[in-house]
Amino acid sequence: MRKLFMICMLTVLSGGAVMAQSNQALRDSLSKATEILAYHPDSVDLRLKKVAWNIKLEQWQYAKDDLDKVLYLRPGNIAGLFYRAYVNEKLDRYNFARLDYQNLLAIVPGNFEAELGLALLDQKDMHYTDAYDEINDLVDQYPDSAVAYAARAGIEVERKMNDVAEYDYSKAFQLDSANIDYLLDRANLRINLKRFDEAEEDLKLAVKLGYPRGALIGYYRKLKYMKKK
Repeated sequence: MRKLFMICMLTVLSGGAVMAQSNQALRDSLSKATEILAYHPDSVDLRLKKVAWNIKLEQWQYAKDDLDKVLYLRPGNIAGLFYRAYVNEKLDRYNFARLDYQNLLAIVPGNFEAELGLALLDQKDMHYTDAYDEINDLVDQYPDSAVAYAARAGIEVERKMNDVAEYDYSKAFQLDSANIDYLLDRANLRINLKRFDEAEEDLKLAVKLGYPRGALIGYYRKLKYMKKK
C-alpha cells in the first residue's frame, strides 16, 4: 500500500513522467530543475517540480528543505502540505507529518489522499485506535474506492484481524478486478487462514488474468508448506 501511495503521489506531482526514468536520467532532470530554479527562486511550481526528483531519488532532507520554502512562500499550499507530510514521515518526524496532514484537511476536508496518508501514518506510529477510526471513515466516505478497502485490509492484517481483512481484499478486487495485487493479497491471507482451496483458486485466477505463473512460485511454496503443517 505504501508503494501504491508513493506512485500516486509522484504521478500527481510530475504527470507520471518520473516513473519511467532511470536514476541517471532523474539526476539529470534534477540538475536541470535546480539550474532553472536558481534563476527563479520564488517560483513555487518550479520548486515543486524539483521536489519530485528529490522524492524519487529518496533525497528526503533536500525535499523537505524545498517544501519548507514552498510553504514559507505560500503557507496554505495544498501540494506543499501533502508532500511535506509524506517527506516528514520518511524522516521519522511523525508529529510534524501528522500536523501537515491535519492542516491540509482543515483546508480541504475529506481529501482522499490526505486522509489515507494520515491513517497509514497513525498505524505506523502505533496510534492504532485513531488509524482504524480514520480508515473506517475513509471507507464510509468513498465506498466505491478499491484503494480504501485495500488500505483497511492492510491495517487489519497488521492487527491480526484476518477474517475482516479477507472481506476487504475481496471488496477491493470486486471494485478493481484489474489490480491483481488485491487478488494475490487475498490469496496470501487465505493461505494463512488455512483456506487452501480458495487460495489456490485465487492463484489460478491470477494466471488466467495474465499474471505469470512463474512469478507465483513463492505463493505455491508457501501453500505447499502450510498444507503440511
